[in-house]
Amino acid sequence: MTTRTVLDLSGLLAHTSHVLATRMSAAFAESGLEITPRGFCVLLHAQEAERTQIQLAEIADLDKTTMVVTVDELERLGLAERRPSSTDRRARIISVTPSGAEAVAAGVQIVDRVHQDVLDALPGTDGAALLRALTTLQEGHLATPVESDRPVRRARRARG
Repeated sequence: MTTRTVLDLSGLLAHTSHVLATRMSAAFAESGLEITPRGFCVLLHAQEAERTQIQLAEIADLDKTTMVVTVDELERLGLAERRPSSTDRRARIISVTPSGAEAVAAGVQIVDRVHQDVLDALPGTDGAALLRALTTLQEGHLATPVESDRPVRRARRARG
């Protein structure tokens, strides 16, 4: 039997990310908002700037099919609209409706509460230290995926 000398960082991050995503999804469902965390992510980033569906899919780490389904649902709910770009008449942007802006405002409160609950579960200043450490990794050593002949399917990350 081989003994590991370093704790399974991949396993820890994958598990905690999955559980955080389930908590986020449950909090959105309990809130009465009709959007999902994925829909919230798309609306939040669409509200920041004029962005195409392709740009938003990249920001939200969504594949093309999932993005189309997500925007279709946001349109059905009256939270977003596909509109022509003001800078490129061939491009279509995702525009947030006034109802969508209200959903984003409510969603921010939900996301902040869930994130704060997680950080508050850590003793003392460990929450701040965790955020610093993860930010340092994201901006440095783990900023860019490594090219490989065996690409890793990227799990969707909750942003926002």
